This record gives sequence, C-alpha cells and structure tokens, in this order.
Amino acid sequence: MRVLVTGGCGFIGSAVVRYIMRSTDHNVVNVDKMTYAASVDALEEAAHSPRHTLVEADIADHAAMRQVFDTFQPDVVMHLAAETHVDRSIDGPGPFVQTNVVGTYTLLDIARAYWTALPAPRAAAFRFHHVSTDEVFGALGPNDPPFTETTPYDPRSPYSASKAASDHLVRAWHHTYGLPVLVSNTANNFGPWQFPEKLIPLVALNALEGRPLPVYGDGSNMRDWIFVEDHAEALVRVLERGQPGATYALSARQPRTNLQVVRAICAAVDARLPDPAGPRERLITYVTDRPGHDFRYEIDPSASERALDWRAGHDFERGLARTIDWYLAHRAWWEPIRAARYAGQRLGNAGAAAPRSAA
Repeated sequence: MRVLVTGGCGFIGSAVVRYIMRSTDHNVVNVDKMTYAASVDALEEAAHSPRHTLVEADIADHAAMRQVFDTFQPDVVMHLAAETHVDRSIDGPGPFVQTNVVGTYTLLDIARAYWTALPAPRAAAFRFHHVSTDEVFGALGPNDPPFTETTPYDPRSPYSASKAASDHLVRAWHHTYGLPVLVSNTANNFGPWQFPEKLIPLVALNALEGRPLPVYGDGSNMRDWIFVEDHAEALVRVLERGQPGATYALSARQPRTNLQVVRAICAAVDARLPDPAGPRERLITYVTDRPGHDFRYEIDPSASERALDWRAGHDFERGLARTIDWYLAHRAWWEPIRAARYAGQRLGNAGAAAPRSAA
C-alpha cells in the first residue's frame, strides 16, 4: 500500500514510519510541517529508504495537501499530525485549534473528494485512520472504571478540546458522507525520540543534570502509559484490520501516579549513573498544580485487543529501561535542544524557552 502519514517526523509518527519500514512492504508518504518537535533524525533508516518520501507541508494548507493526494495517490491515510503538549495549549491555544481542528477538516475535505473519485476496488479499500488521545474523555475519579471505546467525551484542556473536535469531525464525515474512517484513542506514550519537554524525558534529563524534578501538586495524578513502539504496531494493526466507523482504545494496562513515574525514573538513572550527592529522589520539587489538571486517565483495551489480535509487548519497567538507555546513548540529539531551552530562559526570551512542564 501507499500510506500517507501526517506528522511522520513527530514522536509517535516517526515510530509509525519506522515500524512500517521494518515490518511491512508498504510505501510511506510522510507529510510534516517540521515544527519544533519534529525530527528527521527520528526516522532513522527510513529517511534514506526508497519506500519513504518526506514532504514538508502544513496539513491546514488546502492547496498543498491536495497536491500531495494528487501526486502520490495514497491507498490509506494515517493522520497523526497534531499539537499535543497540554501546557503549551494552556499558554497559547490558537495553534492547537489551527492544526488539530482546521488541519483535520482540511484533510477530511480533500480525502473525501479524492476517495469519491477512486475506482471502485480502491475506494472500497481506502481508509482514513485518525489517531487521537484518551484526554478527550475527561478525568476519572479514583474508583471510576477505565475509559472504553464508548466513554462519553468530556475534554478539559484546550488541547483535549481540540482533539475532541477533530474526532467529532472524523466521525461526522463517516456518518454523513460514508468516508471509511477509523479512530483510535490511546494513553500517554513514551520511548525513544520523545521531545524533551514531555514528562519522562524531562525528568530523566533533569535528573542526569542535577536539576529540580518538578511534580505538580502532590504527584497523585494518574496516567496510563504505553511504549511508543507498541503503539505504532497497534496503529498499523488498526489500519490493516479495523472496521470502518469503529473506534479502538489502545493501552498497555500500565497506570501509574506521576510521583511513581518520577521515582521510577530516578531509580533507573541512579542504577546507570550513580550520583555522588545521593539518590536523585532528593531533586523532586512539588510545584503549584496547573489549571484544569485532570486527576486520572486509564484505558481498558480489552475490546481492541480482541478485535485486533494485539497486546502491548512492553510493561512499564521494561519500556522505561529501554527509554533511559536510549537517552543516555543519544546525548548528541537532546543536548542542543536542552541548551537552547535553558539559554532562552536565561535571556528571558519567552519565545525561545519551552513553557513550564512538570509531572
């Protein structure tokens, strides 16, 4: 198949591209705007594969995206391009609406016109797979059952609201126009090539450098975690086996409080590079909770596991070990990013400094 992947130089998108290159014979057209969190390096060997083509374009640019469809004639679409960082969405929601809502609408509009013009066999096989998040479901209390494919939406942040809006658009294009769509919602991803503003790399790299480890509130907020390579495998399984109009809730059954995650990171870093000053848990710093901080996310993936004949291959501890080892071996990638961030903060340049980020 010719697979159009949007956001294929981002964290999850690049994992999908790598998985397709290594595990299938599919060809990939990778459309990425190449924002701050995108990395060609994350494509690894795919960047030089004749089965991979990178197009730098904005998914909200109607003319550019129409040209991509016309030129490359994709058989399926995997839509991962999105602004994703909750703290950034609180500080500046505009780009989240533009990319996540307007960009998704643009893709749907072009995909529908493209699909209706396909010959019958290709039209029957066409799929538009929209990749979303568990944050659209809102927050769970301590004793609430986990999210499933049928949980009502209740987004709480500008980020999750923009993703919920895009999910609704995708389903509307299926019910109104018949576009064969697939929707998947997943838990927090972690693993190699994640931009250093996100929780696990942020804490791991702060621990390595002896910096404070910021934890929101008392650290009791809970998240469900999935290793990014397991998620990439599941997304391709959804594409190949999913039923049009269906939703797939994907997770690894690995809920942890934020404080548990931070302590696990400290222990993993200490085991590899002991600090003469003492265990790195001493660096944990509790900070004022962020606005609208959802208490708990957790997914029950049972229905999707059965439908896809899939189950995540990494538990949290194994995935975390691989992640920490990867960051230790790839200082040349993340050190310049970190240096630019802290230089911007020292200069008081709000545009250069990443926004606040904590567990």
